[in-house]
Parts: sequence; structure tokens; C-alpha cells
Amino acid sequence: MRIAMLALAAILGLVVAALFTGPFREEKKSGCYDALGCVDIPPRAPVRLGVIESLSGKVAVLGSEQLRGLELALAQRGDRLLGHPVELVIEDTGCRPEGGANAALRIVSDPRVAAIFGTTCSGDAASAAQVMSAAGLSMISGNNSAPFLTSIGGKPASKWQPGYFRTAPNEEHSGPAAARYAYTSLGSRKAAIIHDGDIYTRGLAEGFRQEFKRIGGQTVMFAAVDKGDADMRPVLEAVAASGADLLFFPLFQPEGNGVLQAARANPALAGLTLMSDGSLIEQSFIDAMGDAAKGMYFVGPTPPEPSEAVTAFEARYRERYGEAPPTSYSLNAYDAAGILLDAIKAAAQCSEDGNCVIGRQALRDALAATKDYPGVTGTLNCDSFGDCAMPRFNVLRLDDPVKGVDGLLANVVYTYEPNKDHDR
Repeated sequence: MRIAMLALAAILGLVVAALFTGPFREEKKSGCYDALGCVDIPPRAPVRLGVIESLSGKVAVLGSEQLRGLELALAQRGDRLLGHPVELVIEDTGCRPEGGANAALRIVSDPRVAAIFGTTCSGDAASAAQVMSAAGLSMISGNNSAPFLTSIGGKPASKWQPGYFRTAPNEEHSGPAAARYAYTSLGSRKAAIIHDGDIYTRGLAEGFRQEFKRIGGQTVMFAAVDKGDADMRPVLEAVAASGADLLFFPLFQPEGNGVLQAARANPALAGLTLMSDGSLIEQSFIDAMGDAAKGMYFVGPTPPEPSEAVTAFEARYRERYGEAPPTSYSLNAYDAAGILLDAIKAAAQCSEDGNCVIGRQALRDALAATKDYPGVTGTLNCDSFGDCAMPRFNVLRLDDPVKGVDGLLANVVYTYEPNKDHDR
């Protein structure tokens, strides 16, 4: 896996260099004075938006949810923007970093694409954002939350790229929230941590480890499994040997399912406290695991407060798609789309005949200038690193799998709000 990632990094380096010198960088057209160039939209031509989501594999439900959030935002605007129809150029990443890079390359090769909506997975975002940024475009996500994509400790994170924005909260504080609850409320003193090497899971694992150590806990095991691993017994045997009293495993399905099943099957781990994150706060996980998941803890972003706007959105979602939104990230997607569409309107210059010109730097500036946006998730303000949502996290406990994800979300045992002087 490490060799594959190094190869991908090398390829991306060559691609980025090509973006600055090759055919993606066109000469400035007459009348375009934007530092990054312009997107020209002739009269009656569609406004093209790139969409990069995970539409296949185990997280396809999340990618589909993101796309639907965009579709609903467009529907609220009559499926038109700047007086033009909107055309979506959709690419599937499969929740793979190389998928994100390839999807972004295909999209930026079209000079008519005004901006990108996506991605679903944070690993995809890291590679896609590098290509997107080098091409001078902007991208906004309603699902990415890995700290490495924007900022950590008020400084640019390792994968931050100009032009990248998101409305999902930065999970820089998710791991610390879990660690604080584990130490102060559960009495845990020795923690084992499992991630899968992904930018998202590794980031949460590191955040937990650092905060747990800071407040007096000890990490007795810090291990990685490979995506696609089916047999989790060996790593759980190592957890048992470590003497851990708590296991934190911020994994997606199916790896998260495998860890839970192996833990429940090991008699030596009967008293082990199990804790995961928002990637497993899904009905499909609860349906698959049933009573095996009973007693588990989860840390995830605090959902939006009930409101007329949320109720209206959920009703439109059900009416159009025949089912309820699978997670609250559909709301983040809707807000991300709204911010993007408003920013495009603010950045565009249109003539009476319907010809529109969108400056790429002007669009980035319009996104960064987003203040007091009245989103369904709350008031949004985009900072200089691209974070638009205020971080706030809940720790949940699954007491009754029969009540499903709604019952889990309702069973809040701890709330952490880092921008307040205290948490509750």
C-alpha cells in the first residue's frame, strides 16, 4: 500500500507540473483579467459543474447522498444558474485516492467546467484537490472532514490546497472529544487504536492518541489494517495482548464490521470498551451487526438542531427520492451546493445577450468571502483554510440496535464544543 501511495504521489507531482505548463493552462482570453483565467459560457450554453463522488463500493450511499444534496439545491433554483441550464459532469472515485486524482484529471481537462462539487472520502479529496488547485479551479465538499485537508491548530495542514472548501466540520477535534470522554467518563487509562492508513482514519487516530496522552492516558497499541482485510482476528489478538481497556477504531465498512466481529468473538476481550466514529453511524452498519454493536460508543459531528428548514429539506428529499436521507451529511451537501452556486453568481459577469464569464480567482474569492450564510445546518462562515462549519461533536452510545440509527443519534452521552470555554 505504501509503494502504491508513493507512486501516486510521484504521478501527481508530474501531473501538477504539466498543469502549469501544458494544455490545461490556456493563455488569457481577451477581456479576461482574472489571475487564474476565466470560464466562458456562451449564450444558451449550460453551466458545467464537475461532480466527484464515491458512487460505487461500500460508501456509495454516502456519495449518492452528496449528489442528491446538489440536485436538490439546483432544483430550488429551477435547475438554472446565471440564466443558463446546469450540466453535471459526474465522475466516480470508488473512495480511492487514485480514483480522486483520475476523476479530477478528467474534469479539469474540460475548460468549460466552472467548479467542482466533491468529494465523498477525504483520501479522494487530498489527491483531487491537488489536481483541482493546480488547474485554477475551486472545489467544495459536504462530506470531507479529515483535518489534513484544511487546518490543524490554526495552521495550514499538510494536504491543504488553495480553492478547496467544505461544509462538513473539521474533525481535528473529533479524536480529542472521544479521548476526553474515554478518560474522564469511562475511566479508560490504556487505549488501543486501529486505523487503515487512510488520511481520514489516521487523522482521527492521531487526534485521539495525542489528546489521550495529554490528559494522562496511555496508548498501548497503535496499528493499521489494510483496506479490504477480511480476517481481523490477528490484530484483535494483539489488542488482547496489549492490555488495553478501550479500543478506538475509526474505520469504514466493511473493515469496521470485521473488527467488531473479531472483538466479540475473542473471550479475552469481553470487558473491552469499543468506540468508533461517524463512518459507522449508519443504518446499514447497525442492520449488519445487530446485537454485536450493542454497548458501542461513537463520536461524530453534532447534527443540526431541528428547524423548519431541516424539516422542509427532508420532505423534499423523501418526495424526490422515495426515502429519508441516510445521514445528516445530506444537509451539509445541500449547504455546500448553495454556497457554491451563490459564489458562482457573485463571481460571474454576464452581458445582455447571455454570455457569462466566470473568473477562477474571483470564484475562489467569493467562496472565501462567505459570511453568515443561512444554511440548513446553521450559520456558515468560511475561513482562510476553507472550513465553513463550526466544529461540535457528540459521543453516542448504542443501547438498542432495534431503534436503529435514529435511536443511536438520540442517545447523546457527551458533547464537545472546542470553541467554548467548556464542554458538557
